[in-house]
Amino acid sequence: MSNINFSSGPCAKRPGWSLSSLSGALVGRSHRSAAGKEKLSLTIKKSQAILGIPENYLLGIMPASDTGAFEAAMWSMLGPRPVTVLVWESFSEGWATDITKHLKLNANVVKAPYGEISNLQDIDWNGDVVFVANGTTSGVKIPHWNWIPDNREGLSFCDATSAVFAQQVDWSKIDVLTFSWQKCLGSEAAHGMLVLSPRAVARIEAYDPPWPLPKIFRLKKKGKVDLAIFAGDTINTPSMLCLEDYLDALSWTESIGGLSALIAKSEANLALVEEWVARTPWVDFLAREKAIRSNTSVCLSVTDSRVAQLEDEARNKLIKAIISELGKEKMGYDIGSYKDAPVGFRIWCGPTVEAEDIKRLLQALNAKFNEKLGEVK
Repeated sequence: MSNINFSSGPCAKRPGWSLSSLSGALVGRSHRSAAGKEKLSLTIKKSQAILGIPENYLLGIMPASDTGAFEAAMWSMLGPRPVTVLVWESFSEGWATDITKHLKLNANVVKAPYGEISNLQDIDWNGDVVFVANGTTSGVKIPHWNWIPDNREGLSFCDATSAVFAQQVDWSKIDVLTFSWQKCLGSEAAHGMLVLSPRAVARIEAYDPPWPLPKIFRLKKKGKVDLAIFAGDTINTPSMLCLEDYLDALSWTESIGGLSALIAKSEANLALVEEWVARTPWVDFLAREKAIRSNTSVCLSVTDSRVAQLEDEARNKLIKAIISELGKEKMGYDIGSYKDAPVGFRIWCGPTVEAEDIKRLLQALNAKFNEKLGEVK
């Protein structure tokens, strides 16, 4: 059965998913019961094993999705060293705002336009560096991990929410990393995951921020990292239904061959779009450089000269009409670009999306574009 869901979050459920997949959920049970703690602990252990996170790193479940996990990390650890924020899409722009306007740190904010990436060679690693691994709203990813030095003095803070489970992570380059359940595995939202290296743990234990910390950001207890959080004793009450859904996605991942199979599926999906773009004259990737092109949040821009000649309002109306009609005709839902990004299309190509569904969408998108353009006076 076809799946026409191409949202970049919450993302498509795994193939074959149904509500019956959640029949083992501990609904109505305390997350602090023995059974609840067992489920939460299993979730952490499975995630760590599938992703190849080193045994001496900590992995914990946090409230408020990737946003909550990343905010907790920034509010708990930033401050004792200079900060550089690399910005190439809207979420990293948000991290820069939080750091400069709310934490009031005098950060070096390095910006790149949508579809491009900052110069990764001229970064001061004596300080902390904040970045996203994959720009969900710009379709840009980091090309590799070698730009992060092994002998760095500062910490690397990586928001990897639309990269984890679809792209390789070099954990030796990571001090702090966050992701969410609803992206690459298509699980239910509201919970985030926080990964800490031993260097990050040392920072937490040695540093007390000068600002108040809300309860859901507190990672330290009696001067030490609160290890209970990283054993499944969550800061606040998690949804046991969402938990079961994520466990189901992890089991599916194991059944198809693990992380390598997820990455292969997503890369094959991107290849389909690349082949289509190469033979379709009116469209191109927002990220034109292949090395930095995302294989999950694939962003497309319209390059047709007839569209370029339209006034902004008419051009936006055309793109929105195409998106709306594809949804109404049940050919593809939620393929519009992010609200702060350049107007165009964004197609989620993560590992829960099937190749045949992408092929049908692209065929329909091409037909609808030509149809609607023909109606423009």
